[in-house]
Amino acid sequence: MNVRTARGTSFAIATPHSIGTEEGAAALRAGGNALDAVVAAAAALTVVYPHNCSVGGDVIALVATPDGTLVTVNGSGAAPAAASAEKLRAEHTTMPLSGVETVTVPGAVAAWEAILSLGGRRSLPQALEAAISAADEGVPIARSLARAIEDQHLELAADEGLAQVFLDNGSSRVEGSLLLQPALAQSLRAIAAEGPAALYGGKVGAALVERLRSLGSCMTLDDLAAHQTKVERPIAASFGDLEVLTAAPNSQGFVLLETLAAIAALGTTLDRLGPGAGVLARLFELAARDRDNYLADPRFADLPLARLLSHAHAVELAKEASAFGTHPPLAPRATGDTVAVVAIDNQGYAASVIQSIFYSFGSLILDPATGIICHNRGAYFSLDPRSPNGIEGGKRPAHTLMPVIVRKGGRIVAVNGTMGGSAQPQIHTQLLLAAWAGATPMEAVESPRWTVGSLESDGSGGRVVAERSVPPSAIEGIEAAGFKVDLIADLDEAVGHAQVIAVDGSGAFVAASDPRADGSAAAG
Repeated sequence: MNVRTARGTSFAIATPHSIGTEEGAAALRAGGNALDAVVAAAAALTVVYPHNCSVGGDVIALVATPDGTLVTVNGSGAAPAAASAEKLRAEHTTMPLSGVETVTVPGAVAAWEAILSLGGRRSLPQALEAAISAADEGVPIARSLARAIEDQHLELAADEGLAQVFLDNGSSRVEGSLLLQPALAQSLRAIAAEGPAALYGGKVGAALVERLRSLGSCMTLDDLAAHQTKVERPIAASFGDLEVLTAAPNSQGFVLLETLAAIAALGTTLDRLGPGAGVLARLFELAARDRDNYLADPRFADLPLARLLSHAHAVELAKEASAFGTHPPLAPRATGDTVAVVAIDNQGYAASVIQSIFYSFGSLILDPATGIICHNRGAYFSLDPRSPNGIEGGKRPAHTLMPVIVRKGGRIVAVNGTMGGSAQPQIHTQLLLAAWAGATPMEAVESPRWTVGSLESDGSGGRVVAERSVPPSAIEGIEAAGFKVDLIADLDEAVGHAQVIAVDGSGAFVAASDPRADGSAAAG
């Protein structure tokens, strides 16, 4: 049975798959620190949770170092240089959700190296050892992966590479059966031997590009070689006596900060599981409207971040949320196929790493030669010529990935991460409100959860997805605010799975892994 919560004074780590947690903890016990742990875990997760993350996906992380510095590692990739909005608009009314047109440069591998460069004690080849073995020798298919394979059987069968790996003579591979990925193992070996250059301009990248171009992509090896990981300053806001830090745009992290500011402007901490849930749902919806209107690659568009995070705007949001007006339409709800890895150690290192291929199985393309699943992060671009997030060559799409670290008086008190696509700010808000009310990390992650957004991903406003154990008073509050509530089973991935580490008053680390996934927590 997976250990869902753990306490220690030397280190703590939590991931959504027990193998990821085990490999991260092993790196720590072998003399590594929290940075070594998150990279080893992230690499392993690309093998054991391939519906959620891949060598062909992105990473955005927050990293804290012993000197008190905290930085964002933005490993999001750009559209190919030859990407053309005009060409896409001639063929589509909106951005496709899968296929080669949605594949952007994958940033995960370069981000792993960037994280290690900030103070890791072990090498990238050492971090990849367990992932290579798991791909070569096979791992049992986890519950979440088995469900994804069954749910998307037809889509997997339509792609040669996906069918080879996830189907068995046309039938869906089932939970517990052995998942073998020899081609992926070879790619990981090449990356271990040659470094990220194997993907960004080397033989692995060349093979991947050859496959994509055979399917009609405009991606080139030069696009991969041009990729750069950005190490940047995070953005932050106060919430009571806490400092909440997250990634700057092109990440949607600012949505969390403006939501917290609006809650503070209301003058009361909303009960997410009581009548105040209706106002909170409205705040989620209004903050998401700001994301959909403004979020883009800041190198290509001016985002009015100072105004969006101002007290005046927080007051406006609070007033509008309390008025229960009409519901704005929202961008389509992403399926949120993402993993969060969180770790901390007593040396002063901590990291929240969010890694993803966007939708389940990403672009629905697996290159048979490399074993790499390509993400569909480009699906988040817009074809609306008025949108700041319109697709352009070399431009990064607006991004859902948003790591979170919380400090109090300059000291880290929480390292949080979650899966959940566009709903990640909502899940983080609920985790912080739970902690604010005194919940333990495990109580916070397993607490009943709800999110604004339609299960049908139709982009319509005024809908909430809620687990059945959300109390009636909260459901009534949400409905009174004009939302239709779609009830789902308890502990359902549809409302994300979170990983949380808290630092208690004694300095001990308490880690919790969400039971909505297949993960565990470890501490020492």
